[in-house]
Amino acid sequence: MTAPRVLSVTGPGSDPSQHVVAIEPSPRRVRVFFGDQVIADSTRVGLLFETGLLPIYYFPGEDVKMDWLHPTDRTSDCPYKGRARYWTVKAGDRAAENAAWSYPEPTANSPDLSQLIAFDWRSMDAWYEEDDEVFVHPRSPYHRVDVVESSRCVEVKIDGVTVAESSRPRFLYETGLPTRYYLPKLDVRTELLRPEKLTTRCPYKGVASYWSVSLNGKTHENIVWSYGAAIPENPKIAGLLCFFNEKVDIYIDGELEERPITQWS
Repeated sequence: MTAPRVLSVTGPGSDPSQHVVAIEPSPRRVRVFFGDQVIADSTRVGLLFETGLLPIYYFPGEDVKMDWLHPTDRTSDCPYKGRARYWTVKAGDRAAENAAWSYPEPTANSPDLSQLIAFDWRSMDAWYEEDDEVFVHPRSPYHRVDVVESSRCVEVKIDGVTVAESSRPRFLYETGLPTRYYLPKLDVRTELLRPEKLTTRCPYKGVASYWSVSLNGKTHENIVWSYGAAIPENPKIAGLLCFFNEKVDIYIDGELEERPITQWS
């Protein structure tokens, strides 16, 4: 898999190797819903990649229902793309303030964003790539999730107590994240688990449910998760349990793994 084609890099006087802005066409039909209305529907979207940020879909103005967008006085300046101008998205009695933006006069080193419009993902009601709903952010074609079966022994300890041990784990390798170890429920001391209301969504795996672990009078909150119905691209992890490497001790074939430092540490 090749890297994104870089159409633009940094602003004046900066090191191009430190910050990259690139946009490339996506072959997918993408739709945005707000207030039961299709706000944008396009087969010509551009997928913008920028250092340190999640990918963003940019829509040609012709594929956006501009009647639902109302210009505001807000502007913001980006050294890499230029000055953004904003719209409030209104549909029926609902409004999402400053939820759409464009760069009508992008910087000289920026991709040509002048005729394109982007939307704040969380402010919209739903996003679809073709007929599949997508959560959290666009799926990057350069992001991989590989799940492989293993016969290596995985042991999970919390405060020195073994809470799971399996010789039939599935290892999940995901771009930019530590390896995750998914274990059959029969190999986990489920009597220590307490189901929680928390759920999270991942564009590459689906909807996760969480459990806390109660041990020796102490509760370790939301430390275990499972994708009960993983998306079709990742069926191998459906129904298996996974512990946060950052918060437990994990032994692989008897050797203690180093706890990764991530946003969940």
